[in-house]
Amino acid sequence: MYSLIARYIKLRTGKTRTRKQVSSHLQVLAKRKSRDIQSKLKDQVSKDKALQTVANLSSAQIVSASVMKPQTPFPPPVRFWPGPMPGQPGHSQDIKPFAQPPYTTLPAPVPAPLPPPRPAAITAPVWQDRTIASAKLRLLEYSAFLETQRDRETYKHLFVHIGPSNPGYNDPVLESIDVRQIYDKFSEKKGGLKELYEKGPHNAFFLVKFWADLSSDIEEGSGVFYGVSSQYSGTENITISVSTKVCSFGKQVVEKVETEYAHMEGGKYVFRIHRSPMCEYMINFIHKLKHLPEKYMMNSVLENFTILQVVSNRETQETLLCIAFVFEVSTSEHGAQYHVYRLVND
Repeated sequence: MYSLIARYIKLRTGKTRTRKQVSSHLQVLAKRKSRDIQSKLKDQVSKDKALQTVANLSSAQIVSASVMKPQTPFPPPVRFWPGPMPGQPGHSQDIKPFAQPPYTTLPAPVPAPLPPPRPAAITAPVWQDRTIASAKLRLLEYSAFLETQRDRETYKHLFVHIGPSNPGYNDPVLESIDVRQIYDKFSEKKGGLKELYEKGPHNAFFLVKFWADLSSDIEEGSGVFYGVSSQYSGTENITISVSTKVCSFGKQVVEKVETEYAHMEGGKYVFRIHRSPMCEYMINFIHKLKHLPEKYMMNSVLENFTILQVVSNRETQETLLCIAFVFEVSTSEHGAQYHVYRLVND
């Protein structure tokens, strides 16, 4: 049953769900339905009990203050009590509390109301849980591109691109994927994805699925520049180290490490790696991939090709962001596409 539901979701939305995710969602729906039914039953039982209590009272008991006072389903009939009666000190002492304005003490709780239902979401940045961002660093933009000069004009083609975003509180949070499902696609050597995730922090780990645009008509040759640009914003004035590891069949084949310093802009610290030259391995890989005759052949190659980018504090070695990139070839007329997931360990 779970596999049929997962297949239906895939056909309708294009999103992949595991048996565990489908089962978990069904359990949540079942519990929610059960709570609704129990709530309705509880309300009905309370109404029946109140009606039964009234049915057992005589008309004299209903209007009698001495009977009504201890009945919990009904509030004390304060407004029916007269003030202190002359010549009846005993009774006046009994009813003395009710001789005062009965509702003067009710507003007391108003200055301390229950907190609004979303205080945590308001205090947390709106982009947290909705973009590629940890508690200390956020990815603002990322692109890998091809650029050339032609007739004194610059032509640029984006292979992959993550553009700036401005999410709101009404936007959905990122979907989650179990990090263990992709361990085998990355190196298990020291500093690999598994070791980094176990070290944490877990809110710094993300998976990006790219649909790369390889349909460039720019002629390859001299004067062509292959580059990568990225931009981050952070909460601290630090120096970051950016490690980019290319893996093939789960084995690391090349690594590039860059260092960038913080620049204060608009009240926050910004880190820019602008037009960093693409390594020779990647350039040759793109050349060979583009010359494959069919897209399914390209996707077959890309299935075993991944990139792991790790951004860390250069001084403390703390992981600030860890992004796992996986790829397919884009078939969209709109060029490169992407989807972001949060990596978890359920």
